[in-house]
Amino acid sequence: MRFSFFSLFYESPFKKLKEHADKVKECAWMFKRAVECYVALDYEEFDKLTEDVAKLESQADWLKRNLRNHLPRGLLMPVDKFVLVDCLREQDHVLDSVEAALYWLSFKPEGGIAEELTDDFLHLVDAVIPCIEKLPDMAEQAMVYFKNSTEKNRDKLKSTIRDIHQAEKEADHLEYELKKQAFVVMKDPVGLFHFVRLVEVIGDIADDAQNASDRMRTMIAR
Repeated sequence: MRFSFFSLFYESPFKKLKEHADKVKECAWMFKRAVECYVALDYEEFDKLTEDVAKLESQADWLKRNLRNHLPRGLLMPVDKFVLVDCLREQDHVLDSVEAALYWLSFKPEGGIAEELTDDFLHLVDAVIPCIEKLPDMAEQAMVYFKNSTEKNRDKLKSTIRDIHQAEKEADHLEYELKKQAFVVMKDPVGLFHFVRLVEVIGDIADDAQNASDRMRTMIAR
């Protein structure tokens, strides 16, 4: 038998998970725009957006701590609270990886991205955005499902989880192809190392979102 969160304590932790996911989603536009500025050699705007992402990460950290510190103790929950915290942690890693990617870009401000790789690089950035944007939907659908445990709500949540997995799969393929292409195009070893590591960190964004969806899948498993 599943119990409604609302019958056990005042506020569902999935509401706070959704608030945290909303903060993570806010970074999607900032990340995409910051990368575009870097490619266009607009480093002033790039630096400003990087600072904005860092502020957003601090706000998300506060929400993360607030959720963890206010989980009910000694009360029955319909999910393992440790799996819920793992889901939150992986969701928070998404924003960490966005911040890491922008910081890594800033370590090599001169030269932007090799012209031959620019289009595919921006394509990779576009590919990880849906992974980020689906997280609030997943959290909201989980809140509804654990309040009203209907098969329809469960199927809707599972569909969102599959969407995140599919987006991660596409990003993973682009990451592989882009790294392979970089070894053909780039001759400077320092530039090659910087670019390959950059692509890997951007790929981590999609991986982290998928990891969060995997924890959610565990919570709804029967």
